[in-house]
Amino acid sequence: MKETVHFTKMQGAGNDYIYVDTQLYDIPDPEKAAIAWSAYHTGIGSDGLVLIGKPQDGRRADYSMRIFNADGSEAMMCGNASRCIGKYLYEKGLTRKETIRLETLSGIKILRLHLQDNKKVVDSVTVDMLKPRLENPEQFIGPSVLEADGRIFEGTYVCMGNPHFATFVDDIDSIDIAHYGKILERDQAFPQRCNIEFAQVTDSDIIRTRVWERGSGITMACGTGACATAVAAALTKRASRKSQIVMDGGTLHIEYSEADDHVYMTGPAAFAFEGEIEIPE
Repeated sequence: MKETVHFTKMQGAGNDYIYVDTQLYDIPDPEKAAIAWSAYHTGIGSDGLVLIGKPQDGRRADYSMRIFNADGSEAMMCGNASRCIGKYLYEKGLTRKETIRLETLSGIKILRLHLQDNKKVVDSVTVDMLKPRLENPEQFIGPSVLEADGRIFEGTYVCMGNPHFATFVDDIDSIDIAHYGKILERDQAFPQRCNIEFAQVTDSDIIRTRVWERGSGITMACGTGACATAVAAALTKRASRKSQIVMDGGTLHIEYSEADDHVYMTGPAAFAFEGEIEIPE
């Protein structure tokens, strides 16, 4: 008889992942599980798999997160998933803390829960995404002006733990995100491939953004991508240090703090459904 695990499907601004508590279940091959379970017609359907577990250093963090994209590759960080983890831990009774320290491959992230209904429900979560890096030769070797199928894209590299390239355009609704995103992701400028943000300033401090995620393709939202877009907009004077990033699945509020240069992301998290599924052989 095949072994099954209990999963929870959650989404943050439309960015949907499958969540499994590895304190209860062992996932021996998360890469294979991510591929099988993320498939929409034969699995659960998602942008990837998130494993919630114990941190390596319990003195520095309360819980850990590992995230695997739909193609099985492991990601460094996911802002939307981290917000969902905050809601998961609190509403499932695994913690009563309103501030949670989450261990990720890109460092310890601080989650601040915003509660309602007599502190029973997590309405939204603010994540301290730490300082962005604007140089990292392991992820970006330049140039900042790239060509994809005859079209020129000028952008800003921002590392939010994972690599991003935010390019501002005048016609976001007419751009073939899948076509150009797929090409730019694998440009020689990015030794580890890259997440690509196509952005357009539509009003004061309001930025419409669509994302091609490394390893997943087009997604409804990307938390680290929203942060990278906000940082790029502030650095290029297209917006202030506080902006609203409007993605396909919802809006995220980003502050690129002048006080500490950290990026703070606030947005929703929601349960979709739960169930049981077999571990792939």
